[in-house]
Amino acid sequence: MTKQLIEIREALRQAIDEEMTRDSRVFILGEEVAEYNGAYKVTKGMLEKWGSKRVIDTPISELGFAGLAVGAAMTGLRPICEFMSFNFSFVAADQIISHATKMHYMSGNRFSVPIVFRGPNGAAAQVSSQHSHNVEAIYSNIPGLIIISPSNAYDAKGLLKSAIRCNNPVLFLENELSYGDKMEIPVGEYLVPIGKARIVSEGKHLTLVAHSRMVKVCQQVVEILSARGIKIELIDLRTIKPLDIATVAESVRKTHRCVLVEEGHVFGGIAAEVGFEIIEHCFDFLDTPLKRVCQLETPMPYSKVLEAETMPNKERVLRACEELLH
Repeated sequence: MTKQLIEIREALRQAIDEEMTRDSRVFILGEEVAEYNGAYKVTKGMLEKWGSKRVIDTPISELGFAGLAVGAAMTGLRPICEFMSFNFSFVAADQIISHATKMHYMSGNRFSVPIVFRGPNGAAAQVSSQHSHNVEAIYSNIPGLIIISPSNAYDAKGLLKSAIRCNNPVLFLENELSYGDKMEIPVGEYLVPIGKARIVSEGKHLTLVAHSRMVKVCQQVVEILSARGIKIELIDLRTIKPLDIATVAESVRKTHRCVLVEEGHVFGGIAAEVGFEIIEHCFDFLDTPLKRVCQLETPMPYSKVLEAETMPNKERVLRACEELLH
């Protein structure tokens, strides 16, 4: 199979372009997606190729263009709605929570809302608290919403294509600091199934569970411990909701230890939910308590030094693993 080395932003662009080619109902809208080629250049060149009816610049009005996109989805189109930062989705929360996710139920199955809300989630480089929040734990409490958070270019392309084809609303969470990460992926079309985790590395001594950019942090820890003869099983959740707890549970039953890593805050986070489900499914197999490595309970500071102190990192994950292994 022929492969290409591309960045995550390019993989996302390929997914959007292929789906727009396949289905004339697909279009993208959001702030600066057209003339500026996207805030992070995901939509570079798409206005020139597809024109202003399918690549639509919007005013700085997330509530307005999210509502427009929901209405378009209800009437037969398949919009991709880009938020320049997922922090800004809070301005559009009523459209996402009260309309997109509930319309199928409220209409008695008469309306579907095939829409993808996508954009960067979590911290970037010194963009401070109003541009750094991880939203997945907040939105995971909403029934009717699929949440996807890929960690690499292969999954970004395959999962975005699956999301665009889905008949339910999807939150597709990217990361500003990961857009430039490169990976070899197949040339041409492929899909990655929604709701299926990926085993990044197999091991027998401990299970690490992460998603999005934290997978890269965990891979560094896997390499460090591998050099000591310790084999870590690393699981990339890929999809937050629906959660593939079966893959996680199978691993924990094998390793008997688990560290949960997420960029979001510790209280009420994704790690808290995954941890509870591990207890529910694997309690008798655990030899140690679970460990969580998460962002500290503070708004994100602007200072580079304080930002680094707040975020989960290789050292904190390594220390958590060592505490369970000794």
